[in-house]
Amino acid sequence: MPEIETNIVLGDCKDVLKGYPDEHFDLIVTSPPYADQRTKTYGGIKADEYVDWFLERSSEFLRTLKPTGSFVLNIKERVIDGERSTYVIELILALREQGWLWTEEYIWHKKNCFPGKWSNRFRDAWERCLQFNKTKKFKMNQDAVMVRMGDWAKTRLKQLGENDVKRFESDTESGFGKNISNWVGREMAYPTNVLHLATETGNKNHSAAFPFALPEWFIKLFTDEHDRVLDPFVGSGTTCVAAQKLHRHSVGIDQMAEYVEMAKLAIANHQPTLF
Repeated sequence: MPEIETNIVLGDCKDVLKGYPDEHFDLIVTSPPYADQRTKTYGGIKADEYVDWFLERSSEFLRTLKPTGSFVLNIKERVIDGERSTYVIELILALREQGWLWTEEYIWHKKNCFPGKWSNRFRDAWERCLQFNKTKKFKMNQDAVMVRMGDWAKTRLKQLGENDVKRFESDTESGFGKNISNWVGREMAYPTNVLHLATETGNKNHSAAFPFALPEWFIKLFTDEHDRVLDPFVGSGTTCVAAQKLHRHSVGIDQMAEYVEMAKLAIANHQPTLF
């Protein structure tokens, strides 16, 4: 079996990626610094400057991603002066103008999100994982992320009614139809676009928690063994560790020297860490 290559590079991804050829990566999965956050580490890019800052870098993502590849962006708006910022919505529109297709939005439900109380809202329990593509035909291994059928199957499929053994059109004429009998005897089902994953807090040396299972899931879904994965904001190396464990080549880039060293150590130890 060919040796899996994992490269951790110090620098700004917009500069580092200029050294890589066109259509090189099969998947880009990352969580960049959010607007007005990680001030001590990444400078805290202002919300009204964020889109321009990001587009400089995503132009290199677009160039280096294969036509069959996907770009998964984990990001979340923050609250500023009691109001949700719109910079993520603005970024989505700008990325479409740049040439990306906004294919899907996955939701990461943080099962153990930090408790708190605010006067005008409840605690954040989810973040966006936005999927972008260059073309409508991209690699997607849906069978690789199938899940076991839930307990509902034991009771729902035990006794089938007349409308369950044919494609039954909705009474509301919504256009949706289903044939429940198709699921009899199946042990596995396709997941939803909501990923229920706990945050990981074991690494106190990085400013953002990124669970190992998150990049692992997208790597399984969008790549094959020996494909190339890029994380342009690699932090402490979780994406590259996941890629290595799944026998994918990977490149991780970060402008913080301490995180680059942390990521290299994670790769050497072959242990899952935080983003």
